[in-house]
Amino acid sequence: MTTRLLTPRPSQLARDAFIDRYGDIYEHSPWIAAQAWELGLDAAQDTPAGLAERLREQVDAASAEAQLALIRAHPDLAGKAAIGGELTDDSRSEQAGAGLDQCTPEEFARFERLNQAYRDRFDFPFVIAVRGLDRYAILAAFETRLGHIREQERRTAIEQIHRIARLRLEQRATESRSR
Repeated sequence: MTTRLLTPRPSQLARDAFIDRYGDIYEHSPWIAAQAWELGLDAAQDTPAGLAERLREQVDAASAEAQLALIRAHPDLAGKAAIGGELTDDSRSEQAGAGLDQCTPEEFARFERLNQAYRDRFDFPFVIAVRGLDRYAILAAFETRLGHIREQERRTAIEQIHRIARLRLEQRATESRSR
């Protein structure tokens, strides 16, 4: 099996070019890519797995406040940003892939109620890597995770964000191969 490489290769990019290309992997948080670049990049970070790990290290080393800001940078699922067309391209594609753009009015209302209950309980949005899930599985996860304690849910949200980042990098490697 051949290891897929990211194009352009992260290790070969100047700081600004790296941040332009990979700064959006973590939603509205280019500081993560900037810190990863500052550490130095080599061929190990030219693969989706390698770059995902380097980016992950920056998030995991960040303060709890910075991690909460990262979580809060994510939109509500099937929320006002989605309805208003204000999602990033990645978020729009991911939510559409899970069928969230095809919810019935009743399902949108349920998402809205769960989003509000979740925000009221945890003070940040519900984050889940939706790729491979449908809206029914997402709604079930909402219900389950509302039973968590805040610290457990903060850690779960960060793990889901790492999964989203890894999937986005893998998607970019696939897209660059097909060009």
